[in-house]
Amino acid sequence: MVDTVAQADASIDPIALRRAFGTFVTGVTVVTTRDEDGTPRGMTANSFASVSLDPPLLLVCVGKSASSFQAFNGADSFAVNFLHEGQIDISAIFASKSPDKFQSVSHDRIHTGAPILTDSMTWFDCSVHNRIEAGDHVILIGQVRAFGASPSAPLGFCRGRYASVNDPLPAGWLASHGIVIGYLIEAEDRLLFRADGKDGWVLPTARRRKADKRLMLDGGELSLVPEDTFLYSVFDVADSDPGYLIYRARLSDEGSAMALPADLKFFPVDDLPYDQIPTHELRSMLRRYMRERREKRFGIYMDTGDGGRVAMIEGQAQAWMQASHD
Repeated sequence: MVDTVAQADASIDPIALRRAFGTFVTGVTVVTTRDEDGTPRGMTANSFASVSLDPPLLLVCVGKSASSFQAFNGADSFAVNFLHEGQIDISAIFASKSPDKFQSVSHDRIHTGAPILTDSMTWFDCSVHNRIEAGDHVILIGQVRAFGASPSAPLGFCRGRYASVNDPLPAGWLASHGIVIGYLIEAEDRLLFRADGKDGWVLPTARRRKADKRLMLDGGELSLVPEDTFLYSVFDVADSDPGYLIYRARLSDEGSAMALPADLKFFPVDDLPYDQIPTHELRSMLRRYMRERREKRFGIYMDTGDGGRVAMIEGQAQAWMQASHD
């Protein structure tokens, strides 16, 4: 039984209406774009909805009174970043009128160039499909060009307050339905591993491979030597798992001085935790890496139905322009 019924011909109290709208439990998003000068702009919003799978469409509503409205109204692309339960501070930053919202927030370009918050729970990179005038808002309908998701618990919002969502991950739901990107990162005869939360060690993983020296890992950031980063292995672990892309890389001097996230640890190359590595495929790959490292002659492994193929690389790495003119 509702407390108040507003008649169709009666005036609507906007404060009461806002409160009524606010009883709908939503997630919290940060919607981002770039203005005509390329400056990143963003705001916190909870007016998000999925629209279509074919074509892949979603929508967000942007208030005409928002300071970044003109940027969104004139942009060709935007991104929607779902926040996880540990990002209340990020929500507050993008809900404020601060001119430097992105200064302390790690972000990246993925497909369209719209800023992707690298620690968000889920992100959608979109081109503008349509704009619809709707009262004091504009509805932005975006066509999804790229997206990513993680198993983090979402940040909820209801009745003007943040809300917790218990047990958000159904059984059998995978953290990633695409390729997993792992890294063999060396520094001073040590190799970097990440705790898997089950008394085991796995390779650190990244959201995507970047060509520059900054690598955004799941849970932190590292500085690498970009010219020493190469594809090393491509394989599957099980039919139900996504595939794996493994790169070998070397930590830069700057990266060696950085504090590591709590779940990352370097092991001496002569004392790797093989008995704590959960899969046969990872153990085999690491043993091959150690052997090839001693021989200073690396190969690229491609998984196939008959056991795979290894292509050996001869000589030192060269810049593409140099190699193409030799």
